[in-house]
Amino acid sequence: MPASGNILIVDDDQDILVAGRLLLKRHFASVTTTTTPSEVPALMAKQSFDAILLDMNFGPGASSGEEGYQWLEKILEIDPEAVVVMITAHGGVNIAVDAMKKGATDFVAKPWQNEKVVATLSSAVQLRRTRSEADTLRKTNKLLSEGQAGVQQGVIIGSSAAMENVMQMVERAGPTEANILILGENGTGKELIARAVHEKSHRAGMVFMTVDLGAVSESLFESELFGHKKGAFTDARDDRVGRLVAASGGTLFLDEIGNLPLHLQAKLLTVLEQRKVTPLGANAPVDIDVRLITATNVPRSGLSNEDRFRQDLLFRLNTVEIELPPLRARGEDIPVIAAHFAALYAKKYDKQVKEFSPSACAAIEAYSWPGNVRALRHAVERAVILSEGVVFEAQDFSLGAPPNSPGDVVAPASTTNTPQEEGNLNLEKMEYTLIEQALKKHRYNISHAAKALGLTRAALYRRMEKHGF
Repeated sequence: MPASGNILIVDDDQDILVAGRLLLKRHFASVTTTTTPSEVPALMAKQSFDAILLDMNFGPGASSGEEGYQWLEKILEIDPEAVVVMITAHGGVNIAVDAMKKGATDFVAKPWQNEKVVATLSSAVQLRRTRSEADTLRKTNKLLSEGQAGVQQGVIIGSSAAMENVMQMVERAGPTEANILILGENGTGKELIARAVHEKSHRAGMVFMTVDLGAVSESLFESELFGHKKGAFTDARDDRVGRLVAASGGTLFLDEIGNLPLHLQAKLLTVLEQRKVTPLGANAPVDIDVRLITATNVPRSGLSNEDRFRQDLLFRLNTVEIELPPLRARGEDIPVIAAHFAALYAKKYDKQVKEFSPSACAAIEAYSWPGNVRALRHAVERAVILSEGVVFEAQDFSLGAPPNSPGDVVAPASTTNTPQEEGNLNLEKMEYTLIEQALKKHRYNISHAAKALGLTRAALYRRMEKHGF
């Protein structure tokens, strides 16, 4: 293996420098020496050192270590991640230990043993690389977080009084460490609001991690959130870091919290109370530091049912509660949101940007949009692809009669006009009908509708998009 690592030796004894250079140049890529500590800042400005070997005393008769402390402090001011190994005489071990308390990594005693010096500096070089990698990961996370924020911030659209109230809550709660529960129907933008809260917090530069509990099976819940050790169960071939640990320092967003079974709610509550998590197959708990944001489409009345949701867990989750209005409750925002998506998809599909006719505006404002913003987005995308006029007309959105709102009682399906009884066995139409019936039956609860159809949430979303729901 080629030698690697850049070493700087600072000592007023020229013999020490010569001996150190002759020894270390066989083990490391470069060895720089100086008898004058005042040269260290200039040397650090010109080159990055993986480890610095620094004497504790400079000048005849010096033994207090004060100069070593001062230059250690100066080096760490220049580079807080610097790895400094102190050089001391045998009688100065206590001084070197004090230096380690002030930020030094290790020490070697004069006269040194060659093997000890090489081993100590090899460990120091590895430590420096580990610190550099960790710093790079932190910076990368920050960039990713900023990039996500830029994308997400642009799609929170709306100036209605209802949305103004929501954004005011985000502004006030964001900078705190309070746990937040977001309530709202499917498609109202709960994850976007969670991201907005994260961006307003002191954790904005750290990771924002999302877990869709509706897509995590009960058997994988603990492995997904808590992690596991190799061999903890049949398919555990490697150690896995749980989401709670991976999000440490940042924000963890748990979507569909209302669908979590009671016995798993108890396990989540224990973790939140102790701020520790024990991976499956591990003996020792791991400390976690996450801000928790949760969301559900279950109404507040449903969460208050002790047979469905633990009230002690609810108290932990909803320090601040943000309820998102359905799209039908902020009709004045609909044309603005539709225009935004129309421009977005016109660019995506290389189509001409079109205006909305008065009849189109009236139609989309009057529609109850049971799928909320998500449904509006799909309808606009379809219109951009299929519309042939110079402006969007009402018929381009295939709205038909306004469907039942989520609170309405769904009428029984007709027993006379099904595709099967008319002899129409068109698979696409049958699929559309089944999806429509499942969505209405379960009041547009995607998780429940998907389960009824024997699909995953992701598969149902793909089919909804295909059919323009």
